[in-house]
Amino acid sequence: MLVSLQWLRELVSVEPACLEPGHLAERLSIAGFEVEGIEDLAARAAGVVVGHVVQRDPHPNADKLSVCKVDVGDGEPLQIVCGAPNVRQGLHVPVALVGSTLPAVGLTIKPAELRGVASSGMICSLREMGLDDGSDGIAELDKLLAAVPPLGTAVGPLLGLDDQVLELAITANRPDGLSMRGIAREVAALSGGSTTFPAAAPVVAAEPLAAAAADLAAIEAGGLFSLTALSGVRVGPSPDWLRQRLERAGVRPINNVVDITNLVMLETGQPLHAFDRDRLAALTGSTPEPASIGLRQGRSGEAFVALDGQERTLGDEALVVTYADHPIALAGVMGGLGEAVTEATGAIWLEAAVFAPQAVRRSARSVGLRTEACSRFEKGVPREITLAAADRAVALLQELSGARLEGRWLHQKEKAAQLPLGLRRDALHNLLGPVLLADGEERDLDDGRISATLEALGCVLEDDEEGWQVQVPAERAMDLKREVDLIEEVARLVGYDHFACHLPDPLIPGGLEPAQQLERRLRRALCAAGLQEVVSLSLVSAATDRVPLANPLLADYGHLRDNLHQELLQAARRNLQASLPGFWGFEIGRVFPGGAASGEARHAERTLLVGVIAGERRGERWRSSGKPTPPDYFQARGVLQAGLEPLRLPLEDRPLTDAPLLHPGRAAQLVVEGKSAGWFGQLHPAEAEALDLPSATYVFQLELEPLLSAGTRRNRWQPAFRPFATVPASERDLALVVPTDTSAAALLAAIRKAGKPLLEQAELVDRYEGAQVEAGRCSQAFRLRYRDSARTLTDEEVEAAHGRVRDALERQFGAEQRR
Repeated sequence: MLVSLQWLRELVSVEPACLEPGHLAERLSIAGFEVEGIEDLAARAAGVVVGHVVQRDPHPNADKLSVCKVDVGDGEPLQIVCGAPNVRQGLHVPVALVGSTLPAVGLTIKPAELRGVASSGMICSLREMGLDDGSDGIAELDKLLAAVPPLGTAVGPLLGLDDQVLELAITANRPDGLSMRGIAREVAALSGGSTTFPAAAPVVAAEPLAAAAADLAAIEAGGLFSLTALSGVRVGPSPDWLRQRLERAGVRPINNVVDITNLVMLETGQPLHAFDRDRLAALTGSTPEPASIGLRQGRSGEAFVALDGQERTLGDEALVVTYADHPIALAGVMGGLGEAVTEATGAIWLEAAVFAPQAVRRSARSVGLRTEACSRFEKGVPREITLAAADRAVALLQELSGARLEGRWLHQKEKAAQLPLGLRRDALHNLLGPVLLADGEERDLDDGRISATLEALGCVLEDDEEGWQVQVPAERAMDLKREVDLIEEVARLVGYDHFACHLPDPLIPGGLEPAQQLERRLRRALCAAGLQEVVSLSLVSAATDRVPLANPLLADYGHLRDNLHQELLQAARRNLQASLPGFWGFEIGRVFPGGAASGEARHAERTLLVGVIAGERRGERWRSSGKPTPPDYFQARGVLQAGLEPLRLPLEDRPLTDAPLLHPGRAAQLVVEGKSAGWFGQLHPAEAEALDLPSATYVFQLELEPLLSAGTRRNRWQPAFRPFATVPASERDLALVVPTDTSAAALLAAIRKAGKPLLEQAELVDRYEGAQVEAGRCSQAFRLRYRDSARTLTDEEVEAAHGRVRDALERQFGAEQRR
């Protein structure tokens, strides 16, 4: 939002120092309206003065150049070479003197020689001073000014370049900040001033808008739609003051009718649009009737030519205003070129309406068009200002174009009464604390200051036992909806820096929950195991059963992801294609499966730990005597095991045969405490080939929340010191022949249980399956370590414990000791 301080001074009465640009920018920024820039318009024409062309001769060496003698009221006339086609003797022109700078074109004026002729200065066009009159020639001050001032007078103030413009960043919750009236109220509230806004006589609706029932239903979604008929309109250029206000706000002047609608939008925040009634009549061949106006969704493939001259193809997301079912405007976005106001226009319909923010947002996005109007409708326009804005436009049209009012047609949905908000005195003081006075004393805000602060915003207060009942003004009803919002307004206007600092009482130290601490340990351990953490977008392209976003910013990223491994595999592919030796990465993130096909509740969320191991590990080459080789299945599984060490949970591997993504026979279901926690395996050869990944690519996926829950139970996640052993251990090897489908994890679990309390450690050291073992069976060898923490064990005690282990394995698994 570009705010002209000259315009602002007409709307708000405060001490002059309060509108000093630097001071005002600081106050607005602290209050929530960030000032992104301040432009002094005088700098556009600094060093540019009024000159008089006393002689004009053709350039001896260039047909399109002229050699001019220009009197600037300071001694001898200057010789200036000019290329403008409209330069001629007798003109009064703006002259940029040597040493001046024109920021609009990035030019510093220096003595120059053009085609062999010396030139001392530059005769300027409006464009070169940051203005635009649509022409390429130099500015003719005789036409632009009612009376030409003395030669040498600064040109800037004569052209309205004696103003400062603030560029404000308006947040989505403050649509009132998109109007000069809203900013004026804010400045008055911050500075203790008052506002004065132009008044206009209200236009009474002659009759209700008699549109079709379906159209009225669409209109009621926004709440209000009005048409004001005016005739006798004389379309022409706008007066200078109107053009200057638009230009300073970044809006290009067009003609008096269109400029008035834009001026009222900037002043009040209510977008308006004018339709040429005669051009509407051409659509039906009869006198335009308000009953023919409608509002509907666009039809697939329907063509629409907007005011910018571009033809756009509409879809069912576009909301269009129609006349006799012909689209004449994108509702709340832009009007149609065929019904635009031109110099030949004599009668107009002035549309003033409120459209639903969601409908305007979808409509603008569907055609890829952003305008000043849609930026306001998207944030919300209060219905209470709509007709007042139309009345203001009618008054200006009558004044500047000679328009005659014929009548107004109106349809509006009945609006529920706005209930007052309760503001408790104790709640305000407890949340804000005392104000720090100049002498260092702290004191709670008194009731009078609280009331005055809210009344400055336009609120109406009524006292009650606990504080006040506050009626919020319509312009602020979009963001002042709760008691805490009112408290925030008091703090904002008084100044956050004026409140004393206090620590909460009692002071409760913050900290991470056990599950959060464990997750951080897990991330560090995975990185230490050689995996690099990856963060991918949670928004992906459309696919079967993915959850769509209601309002995506980009069409290619309009759905929520339902897995993590696809993005990681693509990341692995990109890394390997970039000639990197490998990709070892993991990601912890949420996925959003849902829909009938997945069998899960729609919009369900799950937190997953997913990783991909492909190619060599980073930093492996320096210690490899030969060519480095990618890890095999068991090495990759060991990497995952090392990364999961902080969980301190036994992870059992069970055969997994129904995983299309994984290699048959090289996939395992990961089980914790008897429940499935995820899977690990080698990528299926067909998938690896399709993604151009090495065959030895491994993928794992774990449900994180159950793992963290199990890991934090009984404080397992906390590290504990175990004293070093002071007595020797005794080791025994145990080789067993068992069925091939018997997992090593199941055998180890049985060994640890049967070997208590003397068994200290058990690990798998060998697995054999071949000619020396009968078919359907395999040999698995374990190394067991026995120890007592207080004394040295005897051979008899070790053998007794070892025997219990053998007996347990024989009973449970039919194991035979291998000889």
